[in-house]
Amino acid sequence: MAEAQPEISFFSSNWDAIEGIQRFSHEAMATTFEIFTLHPDKRYAEQAAWAAFDELDRLEAELSKFIENSDVSRINHLTADRWLTVGSDTFECLELCTRLYAETNGAFDITVGYFMDCWLADDKTLLKPSDEQLDTARRRTGMRLLELDAANVAIRLLGQAVSVDLGGVGKGYAVDKMAELLREWGLETALIHAGYSSVFALGSPPDAKGWPVTMSNPADRSQTLALLYLYDRALGGSGLQKGWHIIDPRAARPVDDNLAAWALAGDAATADALSTAFMIMSPDEVKQYRLGHSDTLAMVIAKEQDAVTGEGKILRYGLWEQYS
Repeated sequence: MAEAQPEISFFSSNWDAIEGIQRFSHEAMATTFEIFTLHPDKRYAEQAAWAAFDELDRLEAELSKFIENSDVSRINHLTADRWLTVGSDTFECLELCTRLYAETNGAFDITVGYFMDCWLADDKTLLKPSDEQLDTARRRTGMRLLELDAANVAIRLLGQAVSVDLGGVGKGYAVDKMAELLREWGLETALIHAGYSSVFALGSPPDAKGWPVTMSNPADRSQTLALLYLYDRALGGSGLQKGWHIIDPRAARPVDDNLAAWALAGDAATADALSTAFMIMSPDEVKQYRLGHSDTLAMVIAKEQDAVTGEGKILRYGLWEQYS
């Protein structure tokens, strides 16, 4: 979904130590996807895993803005008021993004491509855009510029060209679709992750309350923030360790208030997107979001230093303890 960047791990665990575990990996979307699974027929499990990776490759060809003739590339070259029929996965992803845009008051916005071009050089270092450049980008940013037609699985642009980037949700969406495929193959116990920033736990290992997942501070891997046990749940993480690559579309500037954020939700696409949104949203906004989404948990490392530790404040929203 994006150019390769140094790997940042927002969670980890020693899944290899689980008795009978099988591990499969595949490069896609500029990161390493892995499947850990338990199944009595190891050959069958391997076939299922590679079927899931084939699905991953198909999704990347449809969702990546870096692939010519992908649905997203075609959207980004679309002229105003012309309808474009897209694949069902692209449309489902766009519907999800439209909903999350509304629920996060515009914090999660897949149309920030022009802002990214204004602020970030190819090496992810900061540029200094002019007011004119930012004004142009503002006019071309916002989900209001996209109209979706569910009956015809089509999209059109309303007035302005846009630059859509599904990088903030695409990996999680792919993880969800891979999990669905594994279920279709009859695999009920598996864990899938995308570069240790998006994970979905399918079922649970025997005699365990869930798949063990360790949340660590990306800036200090020795600091464990939580040890979770996930069962049919997803965890997503976002942070600034790769550079100033998260743009606040509402303020038209890179995020600099928070260092990292996690979201726990029922599916990986939502967790992936919300971890980005929580990087942008204020503490009051995150609290307000959770009032209407009690099954979602949030954790944010703020840039503001804690008076006791002298490190970034760790803000927790919801009962993380119920997964410990």
